[in-house]
Amino acid sequence: MILDLNTFIKEGQVVWTQLESVLDRLNNDPDLKFDIHQVERFHYLYQRASADLARLTDFFPDHEIRRYLESLVGRSFSAIHENSRRPRRFNLFQWLFKEFPQTFRKNITAFYLALAIFILGSAFGGTLTAIDPESKDALMPFSHLSQDPSSRVAKEESLKKDEMAGKKSSFASYLISNNTRVSILALSLGVTWGIGTILILFSNGVYFGAVVADYMAAGQSHFMLGWLLPHGSIELPAIILAGQAGFVLGSAVIGWGKPITLTSRLRKVSKDLFTLMGGVALMLLWAGFVEAFLSQYHQPFISYNLKIGVGLIQLCLLTAFLGFGGRQSRQTA
Repeated sequence: MILDLNTFIKEGQVVWTQLESVLDRLNNDPDLKFDIHQVERFHYLYQRASADLARLTDFFPDHEIRRYLESLVGRSFSAIHENSRRPRRFNLFQWLFKEFPQTFRKNITAFYLALAIFILGSAFGGTLTAIDPESKDALMPFSHLSQDPSSRVAKEESLKKDEMAGKKSSFASYLISNNTRVSILALSLGVTWGIGTILILFSNGVYFGAVVADYMAAGQSHFMLGWLLPHGSIELPAIILAGQAGFVLGSAVIGWGKPITLTSRLRKVSKDLFTLMGGVALMLLWAGFVEAFLSQYHQPFISYNLKIGVGLIQLCLLTAFLGFGGRQSRQTA
């Protein structure tokens, strides 16, 4: 059967043009995603072009259309079977709202361990303070917390002017740097097989538990919640996430019988560590400004109920974000 070249080109050109258009789109956007129907169509166009090339080769091996089809089929084959991806530009939106919560859930066991240690430390610090109130001098992380809670509350509520005026930005910077230091320690001490991370989380839990027990024993729970919740609802989870990253690092150092080298194990978790700590940095940045611009203001400047409400809303939003952010529907997956 002799091939009618003109008819062959006329009928095939529709398919070849569509295939070339798809390849141009892939070339211009390496991260382009196709749904299942688009993938099926692309595969069909590739098969048609391959079949046309085979037919043309049998009848017109030296025709210029053959060279065009060879190039088209070659490009299609590379696009389908390419294993290496081009380095993509960093997408802050995708990283924050997709990769960060996905990485958190991927390492959720390490988070539960960090949370349990922090809670255990809080229970220890709170119990010790309740049993022996004099021990708070040794347990409190900052000297100004050793004062009597009722005296502090009376002083704060009697203020007639804004004592933080002109100091809020520098105070926020101090808070951010201090909490960042603690978080970096929680991560980096993961190299001690996680032992150092355990100590950091437990000690910070002790401080927190001691402060809470001290203010509750003095009957200042309302003040304490209004003071701690606005920034603590973000700051404390950030420190626990840093502990999570420390345990991920510790797990890689230990190896748990994995038949790969330490260097390979560290390389494998490096992306997760950077993602978790990047999220922690943003959380601490937000918490520092909230503490400086909101938490340090008490009644009559700002209602405690309003501050408690802000803290609870932040905590709920953070929980929902980490629990559900970046999830894909079954159809998309």
